[in-house]
Amino acid sequence: MEAVRFIVYSDYLCPWCFNASVRLARLREALAGRVEIEWRSFLLRPEPRPGRDLERFRAYTRSWLRPAAEADGGTFRVWSSDEGPPTHSVPPHLVAKASAAVGRDAFERMHERLLRAYFAENRDISREATLRELWKELELPPGEFERSRDPALLERVRSEHEEALRCGATGAPAVRLAGNDAVVTGA
Repeated sequence: MEAVRFIVYSDYLCPWCFNASVRLARLREALAGRVEIEWRSFLLRPEPRPGRDLERFRAYTRSWLRPAAEADGGTFRVWSSDEGPPTHSVPPHLVAKASAAVGRDAFERMHERLLRAYFAENRDISREATLRELWKELELPPGEFERSRDPALLERVRSEHEEALRCGATGAPAVRLAGNDAVVTGA
């Protein structure tokens, strides 16, 4: 039997995407070999906006308590760090794509690590230093991190975002079956 392939448009700054990631990983595990998941970029914050107010951001992260209350979701902590707020969505997507070039397992580990670092550990995943630390922590090949600077990866991230919009995604997460352009938006 051929596996069902889901294409998931997601953003690393989206709490509902964290819940969707946890749920889809469990689905893939439960239906071993019968479900494939391809993660694509959806940019909630596509352009850098440095200088955002940290206290307002901390207040915003109280809204994470809603997805935190959902059964079968990610682990969340209201922002307590002096890091951040993140400037934009693009840097973690580039690092995730660079890890995918190392291999499927590297991507899966980086994907989960980015979400956990941001939502559970309150780390600013738009900072290059943070992203390099995560890369090193996962023991990925040091020189391969530089792939995240490849303009072709940036084009791919932006192209995937545009693809999601063309398919009708109005937010993230958004899921569609491979070969079908209809998307279902929401966790």
